[in-house]
Amino acid sequence: MALGRWRKLSESVLFQNRWWTYRLDRFELPGGKQGEYHYVHTAGSAMVVPVAASGKLLLVNQYRYLVERESLEFPGGGVPDGATPEAAARAELAEETGQAATQLTLAGRFNPYNGVTDEMCHVFLARGLSPASGAVPDETEEMELRELAPAEVDAAIRDGTVWDGMTMAAWCLVRPLI
Repeated sequence: MALGRWRKLSESVLFQNRWWTYRLDRFELPGGKQGEYHYVHTAGSAMVVPVAASGKLLLVNQYRYLVERESLEFPGGGVPDGATPEAAARAELAEETGQAATQLTLAGRFNPYNGVTDEMCHVFLARGLSPASGAVPDETEEMELRELAPAEVDAAIRDGTVWDGMTMAAWCLVRPLI
């Protein structure tokens, strides 16, 4: 059985900044009832799982304002308008870890919160790491670089040390490739 599709009646932009566009769509359900849907539109995001020559994975520990705590995550960020997910992944890898990759492989994609955003996160596996030149984090980002073995990442997810959902989803995509 095919599920009924909603019909978009209109769309409008409520607010926009350099990261997101807050939108309001008016829609009609298959039964005729109309409603509003508020959501966040983005150009997407990229997350990188960097593997050092030692086999350890590079993660960044950073402060997350909304929950007022530190978060251990794989490097990642938004895809700027006009950029490709791969270019964004390379930029985030350099900015957050100080590394460049000779091999960047797309491992998969996922939507981090499909009831609230249309964002698609592109997950890359990075190998052949070497120091990147000239990359600096955004002014709102202060990070500590951490190296964990794959089994340590698994344990950190189980014990709650890694609690970032995007990091956990990326790990699920990449883990079979490690």
